[in-house]
Amino acid sequence: MKNMTMESQPISCTLNGANLRDRLAWIAELTRDALRRYDRDDLVLNLHYAPEAVTRVREMIRQEQACCAFLTFEMHEHPDEVVLTIRAPEDARAAADALFEQFIAPARGTEGPGCMA
Repeated sequence: MKNMTMESQPISCTLNGANLRDRLAWIAELTRDALRRYDRDDLVLNLHYAPEAVTRVREMIRQEQACCAFLTFEMHEHPDEVVLTIRAPEDARAAADALFEQFIAPARGTEGPGCMA
């Protein structure tokens, strides 16, 4: 288990413009290529990826921690899948739908609004 947490961070994304568009496109590609399923319980999003995507999931965590440090990421590697749990703090409740949408929209055939916190 890898628990990747940043506490007491402002509830905002540091990306904008082309950097934000590029990141959303990168996440969308990972989602289309490797996301098998997801479930959400309030401020917690669980993403289940194909095991061969482990390096890309790690890279996404690294990148997202840099721009959205207020989110908590926890990754579990299993032989048949990689499970990434993303937690939003209570302070981000109003933006949680938009925050999580970027990770699941391509799996549902829609484009997400991006990191709008």
